[in-house]
Parts: sequence; C-alpha cells; structure tokens
Amino acid sequence: METLEFIIYPDGRVKEKVTGIIGSSCQEVTAAIEAELGQVLSNEKTSEYFAQEQTQSAKATNQATYSAW
Repeated sequence: METLEFIIYPDGRVKEKVTGIIGSSCQEVTAAIEAELGQVLSNEKTSEYFAQEQTQSAKATNQATYSAW
C-alpha cells in the first residue's frame, strides 16, 4: 500500500515520508506537492528507494529424445 505522510511543524517546516513505493518513482509522485510546498531543504532516501522491483521470468525448454528400438 502506498502512503504519503506529512508532518507540519509550528515553524512551517513540513516533513514528508513516502512508503510503499519501490524505486525512484516516489519522486515523481511527490514532485507536484513539493513544488507547491516550497523549497526542499533536505532529502533522505529510504531502503525502498534503493530496492528493485522483483520480476520473475521463466524459461521452459523441451528436449525430446528418441530411441532407435
């Protein structure tokens, strides 16, 4: 499940936390929001950012042998 969490401090700072999004696509999700909020002072990437989506591929090979009985 994808979640965006925002903590707004009394001095106006906003802390944003993104969970449930694998890879750098989280930056695409938050870009418009960050543009409206103002200047980004720091950016800390989580382990989910560096994780790679798991893809599964299967290759089947058939080998037929014939006997000369």
